[in-house]
Formats: sequence, C-alpha cells, structure tokens
Amino acid sequence: MGGLSPWHWAILAVVIILLFGAKRLPDAARSLGKSMRIFKSEVKEMQNDGKAEPSPAPSPAPIQPAVTQVQSERVDTAEPKPTDARPA
Repeated sequence: MGGLSPWHWAILAVVIILLFGAKRLPDAARSLGKSMRIFKSEVKEMQNDGKAEPSPAPSPAPIQPAVTQVQSERVDTAEPKPTDARPA
C-alpha cells in the first residue's frame, strides 16, 4: 500500500479525460501555467520589496535646445486699411 502504481495513474488519467473532455484539458493546463507564472513573479516581487534597493544614479539635467530668433515675415503698412467696423 505504498504509492500509486502506473496502472492507478493510467486509470486516473482516463477518468479525468472522460470527465472534462480532451478539448478543455489543454486550456485548463495553459491557464494553470499562466497562473503559476504570475504567482512566482509576485512572490519574487514581494521578496525584493523587503531588501534594500540601491539608489539609482542621478540622471544628468536634460539638454535644452538652443533658442533661435526668427524674424517676422509680416509687413506692416504705414496707413491702416479701411474697415466696416465702427469705433466704440
């Protein structure tokens, strides 16, 4: 009465396939794998939170682009143009 023999595992596999169907088993295994990966990454993140993280190197100041003066292309005329607007 030790562990399960290979025949027990084979019968168990057949029963599981009959209960759940061959189509849903790969989806269930894929979902279980994704869940395990997420769980492992969360555990690693929790362990890293407890450790002191080295401070990042100070980043250099951002380089400001050189400002260039642009001459206006508008031409001012000496006399104003007549408009229909009345002064207030």
